[in-house]
Amino acid sequence: MDKNQAIKVENLNKSFGKDDAFVDVIHNANFTINRGELVALIAPSGAGKTTLLMMLGCVSEPNSGTIWLGEEKVYDNRWLTKETRKIRREKIGFIFQAHYLIPFLNIIDNLTLISQENKIEEKDSKAKARELLKYFDIDKKETAMPSQLSGGQNQRVAIARALMNNPEIILADEPTAALDMNRSIDVVKMLKKIALEQDVAIIMVTHDDRMLEYCDKIMKIEDKNVELS
Repeated sequence: MDKNQAIKVENLNKSFGKDDAFVDVIHNANFTINRGELVALIAPSGAGKTTLLMMLGCVSEPNSGTIWLGEEKVYDNRWLTKETRKIRREKIGFIFQAHYLIPFLNIIDNLTLISQENKIEEKDSKAKARELLKYFDIDKKETAMPSQLSGGQNQRVAIARALMNNPEIILADEPTAALDMNRSIDVVKMLKKIALEQDVAIIMVTHDDRMLEYCDKIMKIEDKNVELS
């Protein structure tokens, strides 16, 4: 097993419904993504981008196939653990179109929530949060509320939150959709920097072809088939 491997998928399939309502979404997918890579995931609307992310994130169960996250096989025609939530907490960071910060908590409290789930001591959790806020150049905003920040700042906080559990993998579902062009480029450059400096594999769903030049690889879903190049 290659220790640089972050995600490996073999013969992965996902469909919904049956008989006349049967819809085949992902058919026999095979690919490997390594640590340190930023991969753009592109496909037409409804082609299965979010479905694929949710399978890799141990949220949605495939119909068949195999998934490795790092060196751990997590799925082999069934989940190999009942603790898929634990896998998500320990291995995976999620970033979405909207930042989904809790509006009645300040920025540092938004970041430390996940640490409470992982039973990390408060002083250690806050130290990690402050380190990340400084990394993203928003350390002076730690006591601000989300409503007091710009859209770009809130998205930076959301990215920082995804790093609080030191993930091996970040799954980003259109993280620039709500941002203007300049802020979108800033976010994608930031993700590229994170992939390299934190040795994290990042899959980013995007509809914007202008973002592709900043990515290491491009994954396409066409006619249910997944191609990585």
